Amino acid sequence: MHVHAGVSSDTATSRLLRVSLLVTLVYIALLVVAGIRAHSLALLSEAGHNLSDFFALLLSWGAVYLQGRSPNPRKTFGYNRAGVLAAFVNGLTLVLISFYIWYEAFRRLLNPVDVQPQLMIWVAAAGVVMNGGIALLLMRGRRDINLRSAIVHEIGDTLSTAAVIIGGVAIAITGQRWIDPALSVGIGVMILWSSIGIIRESLNILLEGIPSGMELDRIETSIRTIPGVNDVHDLHVWSIGSDTHSLSCHVSIADMRASESENLLRQIRDELASRFHIHHTTIQFEYAVCEVAHGCVIPASPGHEHTHER
Repeated sequence: MHVHAGVSSDTATSRLLRVSLLVTLVYIALLVVAGIRAHSLALLSEAGHNLSDFFALLLSWGAVYLQGRSPNPRKTFGYNRAGVLAAFVNGLTLVLISFYIWYEAFRRLLNPVDVQPQLMIWVAAAGVVMNGGIALLLMRGRRDINLRSAIVHEIGDTLSTAAVIIGGVAIAITGQRWIDPALSVGIGVMILWSSIGIIRESLNILLEGIPSGMELDRIETSIRTIPGVNDVHDLHVWSIGSDTHSLSCHVSIADMRASESENLLRQIRDELASRFHIHHTTIQFEYAVCEVAHGCVIPASPGHEHTHER
């Protein structure tokens, strides 16, 4: 018995991402020019950070487009994983960017360079306004891991450009040239920290782990409490996309009429949808000993001993 749910395209989110791409590209050009003129590694690091954001937004935009495509005979779940894959790639690019920034900062610490703090401050102030505005715009779109990864990029940029402003003020007051590369080290740490959660969550979805915040034993107990359910086994829960969860299981019931089992199925579906937001389910009813040779491989809970050898 199968239940299927579809995913529609969010055209408003796509439009927001296109606007964000254009604004980010303009700001990258400003950072490169200003960074070269001011001899500021912090500004050039921000340019690299924003370049990764540009590709992150580009991947997110492409993923939103792909997620809107309908399922077909070759892609029966559609393209929901496109957004998750984009988030995973975005997280990896952030890691690479952070290590490159640390490398350049180390070189600058060994060989300090005079910088122009006033130019740093004005360009960073423009970045705070731009990145903060983009983050607020993206928060109005659909909240899946793909878009969240782009939002994390923008929030990280907002904070790091704010740090550049503080650093510019400190350089102007003290004249200490090491502050600029030290800021870059801090920016690298912030970038790396922001990438860890995105990589972990997206990798869990790609490996079909149980969705974040869900517990298998709670789901099993919830199904078992429904009148008419005798046993639950071969229980699997995974995510098709970051906000689309699926479940499959075997449910042991008494021998009953088809109309009665249909009513029981509806109760199980309603319970899963209301309590766990699981809308795509594949539930197999059994009223005798399970004879599936290659399905039941793990118990739903430690106390359940229903397993089959492959």
